[in-house]
Amino acid sequence: MSKNTIYQIAEQVGVSPSTVSRALSGNGYCGKRTKLKIMEAAKALNYAPDQAAKMLKTRKTNKIIFAVPDICNPFYFDMINGINQVAEEYGYLLILFYTKHRLSEELKAIQNVKERAADGMIMVSFHFCEENIQAINDLSAPVVLTNQYVSPAGEDRFDYVYVDTFAGTKQGTEHLIQQGMERIAFIGGSLREQTGLQRYGGYREALLEGGLPYADELVKESDYTEAGGYEAAKQLLLLNNRPQAIVAANDLMAIGVMHACEEAGLSIPRDMAVVGMDNLDISSRVHPKLTSVSLMQEEIGKQAARILMNRLHGNDISDRAVKMMPKLVVRQSSKRQASDSNI
Repeated sequence: MSKNTIYQIAEQVGVSPSTVSRALSGNGYCGKRTKLKIMEAAKALNYAPDQAAKMLKTRKTNKIIFAVPDICNPFYFDMINGINQVAEEYGYLLILFYTKHRLSEELKAIQNVKERAADGMIMVSFHFCEENIQAINDLSAPVVLTNQYVSPAGEDRFDYVYVDTFAGTKQGTEHLIQQGMERIAFIGGSLREQTGLQRYGGYREALLEGGLPYADELVKESDYTEAGGYEAAKQLLLLNNRPQAIVAANDLMAIGVMHACEEAGLSIPRDMAVVGMDNLDISSRVHPKLTSVSLMQEEIGKQAARILMNRLHGNDISDRAVKMMPKLVVRQSSKRQASDSNI
């Protein structure tokens, strides 16, 4: 607020400028009747707080950043909702930062926190590595990751909340094995990235424990999009000995798989069983309904935001790492038994 406005309100109410400042800031004593008159005068003069000046004084922005790799993936919508519910309780504004699945953009998000554009950050990355982790550890502001990460030195300054996606793809693959399927394909992300490798690992371990052979030709790397799942599935369907089932590392790719099967004249699940991961709302609206692994993304958002708020308010936190377990939701797309009812 400008000095002129302070003096205008003070003159109109008949009090000192310092009394106006105390009333509007809420710092220091001001009588109830006087404060009411000052607030009415401020409203009449179209008063608005000078947030820049307030930030300089308090060193707080009351904003947090949510850095996300893909703003088009509905998986993150529920996570945003969960974060925002908690942020609003504490009077914080949520800023969405689109990192485009690029390390350079992730480093920009971290730099924004370093430059005090926000008080803290929740960050999703498919590949936490030495460079972005070091930049996070160098921050004085709190950061919560949505993947598990522990640096070799073990001196990390961030917290993390995550769902065990290794267990998730393992659950989906085991579900298919239990129904007698032996040739099961996998469509995932890049195996050079942390997230892609974890989800692939669950699939491979399920095959190993189920006594099934592993075949490189049945594993396709993609990009977590519907189009990517469609293209990868088309390659699998061209194999001389095509798979009996496909596990996709997220629902969008699984829906792409279903489109490719439909185009090829294959019936799901009779000719091809399909399992996804994320349990998006759309998984129960496609036909047939999609079996998927629930990753509880809204709860991840809530948990991450609560930890961040506790850090920002100096509250004690008992556990810097919160692990959540996935849950397989079985629907029509993976059920071979004719007697099974729809879910």
